[in-house]
Amino acid sequence: MAQDTGPTGVGDPVLNTAVFAGFVLITLYVVYKVSSRNSSAADYYAAGGRFTGVQNGIALSGDFLSAASFLGIAGAIAINGYDGFLYSIGFLVAWLVNLLLIAELVRNTGRFTMGDVLAFRMRQRPVRAAAATSTLVISLFYMLAQMAGAGAVVALLLDVHGSGGQAVVITVVGLIMIFYVLVGGMKGTTWVQIIKAAILILSVVLMTVFLLGKFGFSLSALLEQAATNNAKGEKVLGPGVQYGKTSTTTLDFISLALALVLGAAGLPHVLMRFYTVPDAREARRSVVWAVGTMTVFYTATLVIGYGASALVGSERILDSTGRENAAAPLLAFEIGGTVLLGIVAAVAFATILAVVAGLTITASASFAHDVYANILRKGRPAPGSEVKVARITAVVIGVLAIVGGILANGQNVAFLVALAFAFAASANLSTLLYSLFWKRFNTSGTLWGMYGGLGSCLLLVVLSPVVSGSPTSIMSDVDFAVFPLSNPGIVSIPVSFVCGYLGTLFGREKADPALQKEMEVRSLTGLGR
Repeated sequence: MAQDTGPTGVGDPVLNTAVFAGFVLITLYVVYKVSSRNSSAADYYAAGGRFTGVQNGIALSGDFLSAASFLGIAGAIAINGYDGFLYSIGFLVAWLVNLLLIAELVRNTGRFTMGDVLAFRMRQRPVRAAAATSTLVISLFYMLAQMAGAGAVVALLLDVHGSGGQAVVITVVGLIMIFYVLVGGMKGTTWVQIIKAAILILSVVLMTVFLLGKFGFSLSALLEQAATNNAKGEKVLGPGVQYGKTSTTTLDFISLALALVLGAAGLPHVLMRFYTVPDAREARRSVVWAVGTMTVFYTATLVIGYGASALVGSERILDSTGRENAAAPLLAFEIGGTVLLGIVAAVAFATILAVVAGLTITASASFAHDVYANILRKGRPAPGSEVKVARITAVVIGVLAIVGGILANGQNVAFLVALAFAFAASANLSTLLYSLFWKRFNTSGTLWGMYGGLGSCLLLVVLSPVVSGSPTSIMSDVDFAVFPLSNPGIVSIPVSFVCGYLGTLFGREKADPALQKEMEVRSLTGLGR
């Protein structure tokens, strides 16, 4: 077997780079070929609604299975065992909320963005402004996690030791992503996500089969070796390694679970995917296919995570440059040498590229459609100007993602994504559910719910151990952490529901009965869309 090249890199950096470059060239060609019709807003934002449920479901899984899923969860399981697998369970169960409550209704009510749904029976300008603000904050926070994952992969697979070198490669990844969005729009981005999802699922399945083969296809033997080679011993086979030791960690676990399960239904880039299919039936099929695809993936993460603990060892993983994020690449090197590692490198980069591209087009669409077209131009933008503004916004957001990724380099990506889920659940879920199911809900309730949830979540994160007060904090040398939990969902999510309820009760303007009935009929039938 090939040997480790040192404590900070594995495999052959030239091979890793070549495999990734091959993926980029193929996807760039695909994006170029499918980008011929991106002149209208419908083409650029929603690919004209021409994708099937199967295609969109695979693309949904590609959009959702981020660097947190591939790198962060495998690392969390390798280090913390059972408690790390809770991320997988939370991410997967979250799709039941989308399937049962959100997918069909959102697709029938809106056209391009979440703001279309929230503003349907409310005052347009303030609600669209709030929706755009929420979308931009969540998208940028989610991007930090992806670009942080890019830094970890760069450090390990390309043997780039210095922060300057990692920053250069993060910049290159960001520029490629901007090109995807500018040229391909939603159609090109969707095909990148479909290709990436297919490669990702195939890779994790092959890794799982190879790994189990090394232990005679005995899961018990793999788990026994994982416990032996983990610093925490047999404790990793049961709950309590990371959560449940104290009342604070128990609350942190409950908060994390709430954020993961409820957050997916409020993620703007997931909601926007439901507009790329022609009807509600295909929207439901999208979710079913996405759930099936992700079930295979998250089941494989359990084997891969424990396999990394068994063959690589928790101490070696934590000593590597990427720390937890390096578990899957290090395992690939152990079971398949430089060739499998090169493939995993390409998959990891492809994961980051595809997800960040989806986030970028969502954020740029929200600004161009909600703010520019409907607020600044009062619903009457000049022909072609909305898509032009969206492209300019994509460049600005891409640059911000690059800068944020450089600053967030080294953070655990699964943890960062969990925070993004908390923001999504806090800002968007309550207002979406109230808008779809509560007749009395009004503009004041919408604004109170969105800004109350988003503001409380942001404040609690700033005052939590995420930012200061612990060795793993962003600002580890200072301590102003007065909120003890790392994930604020247990507080900020109920705050958003309460704020939406109180804003509706105390708001002066009443709900419009006619618009409410129209929205109800449209959401259930799709008529008039």
